[in-house]
Amino acid sequence: MRDELRTKIIQVCDKKIAVKGDNVGLSFYAFFANKNDDPELLMEAATWWIQTHQLDHFVKARIIKTMIENNL
Repeated sequence: MRDELRTKIIQVCDKKIAVKGDNVGLSFYAFFANKNDDPELLMEAATWWIQTHQLDHFVKARIIKTMIENNL
């Protein structure tokens, strides 16, 4: 996963946790605007989330952040 996406995921997770608490869940769509302005990056996130790690649709932000920080 490219560094740009890793950074974006950590920032979004931090923001969601700060606003909604440690148990907030999110999907990979949380890292993108409502329009498809970067399809390659969206597919990279989807592949990591769905194919690589077979995650549920919603996962705790703290879990995703830890996975990214541990280069999973």
